[in-house]
Amino acid sequence: MRSKALTLALAAAAALATASIAAAGMHPTLGAKLSGMGEHGIVNLQSHEMKGQICWKFQLSVMHVKSATIRDAGGMVVAKLGNMYRAKGCAMVSKTALTMIENKPSSYRVWVATPGHPGDLRGRLFAGMAHM
Repeated sequence: MRSKALTLALAAAAALATASIAAAGMHPTLGAKLSGMGEHGIVNLQSHEMKGQICWKFQLSVMHVKSATIRDAGGMVVAKLGNMYRAKGCAMVSKTALTMIENKPSSYRVWVATPGHPGDLRGRLFAGMAHM
C-alpha cells in the first residue's frame, strides 16, 4: 500500500517537473526598445496563448504612427498589432505564431510605421518588460 502511494507521488512529481521544464522556455511577457529615424520608444507585450491574443502598450516619441507589427528575421509579418495604430490594445493572433514568439522572442522585431518611414522605428523583442 505504501509503495503504491510512493509510486503515485513520484509520478506526480515527475509530471510537474516536466511541465515546469516545458514552460520555462515560454515568455508571455515581452518587451522591445524601439529606435530609428532619430526617434525612440518602447513597447511591452503580454501574450495570452490560450486565448490566441496579444496585448500591448507603446510609449513612443514619434507622432503620426500608422501601424505596428511583429516580424520575423526576414521581415515577414507574424502578427499585426491592430488594424491601425493604437498606443494600447489587444489583437487576435494565431496560437502558432504566439508559441513561436514566446519560445524565441529574440528572433522577432516590432516594426512601427509612420507615413514617411514605414518600419524604420523598430526593436528586437526580449523576455521581460522594457523601460524608458
